[in-house]
Amino acid sequence: DNTLVTQAASHSPPQPPTMAAAARPQATVWSKDSQSVEQVPVPAVLLAPIRSDVVDFVHTNIRKNARQAYAVNKDAGHQTSAESWGTGRAVARIPRVHGGGTHRSGQGAFGNMCRGGRMFAPTKVWRRWHRRVNKNQRRYAVASALAASSVPALVMARGHRIENVPEVPLVVSNDAVDSLAKTSAAVELLTRLGAMADVDRVKSSRTLRAGKGKMRNRRFVQRKGPLVVYANKGPLVQAFRNVPGVELCCVDRLNLLQLAPGGHLGRFVVWTKDAFERLDALYGGPDGAAAKLKKNYRVPRNVMHNADLQRVLRSDEVRAALRPAKPSRTRRPAQKRNPLKNIGAMVKLNPAIA
Repeated sequence: DNTLVTQAASHSPPQPPTMAAAARPQATVWSKDSQSVEQVPVPAVLLAPIRSDVVDFVHTNIRKNARQAYAVNKDAGHQTSAESWGTGRAVARIPRVHGGGTHRSGQGAFGNMCRGGRMFAPTKVWRRWHRRVNKNQRRYAVASALAASSVPALVMARGHRIENVPEVPLVVSNDAVDSLAKTSAAVELLTRLGAMADVDRVKSSRTLRAGKGKMRNRRFVQRKGPLVVYANKGPLVQAFRNVPGVELCCVDRLNLLQLAPGGHLGRFVVWTKDAFERLDALYGGPDGAAAKLKKNYRVPRNVMHNADLQRVLRSDEVRAALRPAKPSRTRRPAQKRNPLKNIGAMVKLNPAIA
């Protein structure tokens, strides 16, 4: 209530003012020579709330939608003739193989504890492999992943090497990528933009997989590198696709599995200018403007504009609207006394005493 808020504001020690991270209103477009070409407004979706819980939930569920069904043979462990011997023979009542003249006769069969028996709860292909996720949750998760990709601290915390990158988000001019036709040209562009250090990190991380995946066409594992987002498919797809760790994605088909691999926010994204400018039409513009390419969709808003609750409580505006704290009137509850040990309490209980 107001009393508690006033007491908290008056008795708490003063705290230094906390400033929220200011969003960059403009993003720089860089040429293939790493020169600043122009400034473009930052899309509203890059300022969306970063909800790691929503991203983790959506990623966990949609990741299951690519699973392939597997199961053991429905007849496995039951392809033998066996029957229990019943009671009275001082052996377990497990089904036993018929016949004689071989070690197999008389051995237990069918059970999951038997040699050659079936497994416990044999797997079935009709298991519920896939998960349905609400469309609004999926869009919220993608918006959060996009917003996290524009925060340098989160990108570096994920492990990307962006110390030499001039700016995050990194936007490249259309002329710089339209002329790309060879992988060597793509590598040269990444080197000029300072993003090649992240590719080198991917190269050095390539190692043998632990486990049986080595036998299943998944022999090597490596880290994730930059994600190149484009608007129009062109020669850049062939130019970038053979660079280790680099992935490509069309801005119209942004995928949470690529924007937040493993459910971890902060993927290093390289935008083309066309793709960067198309985000407002896909997810909605500033000041709650609706998206043109999604019906009645707007960028998610923060529940609190200022998450520093202590600063809000101590602000002059809140203190001026509160009444002064009342003096404490806490009464100590009456102590119960034992009449068998306290004569005064016994006298009060005695009806014979007037």
